[in-house]
Amino acid sequence: MSEDQAVTARQGTPNDAARIDLGAAAEVRYWTRELGVSEDILREAVDHAGPEVEAVRHYLGSGS
Repeated sequence: MSEDQAVTARQGTPNDAARIDLGAAAEVRYWTRELGVSEDILREAVDHAGPEVEAVRHYLGSGS
């Protein structure tokens, strides 16, 4: 099963809802939509905060 199929098979959610996998294109698309940010901003947030979704949300919310 491709990464796109894996995300689709779970009703549009990532394989691990607590972590952002920047290596999976389907998950990058999912998280950019979910968080309302561009791919560049998502990658920056993960670089600074790590792959945990709550840490990324906090980073994005802090305006950093």
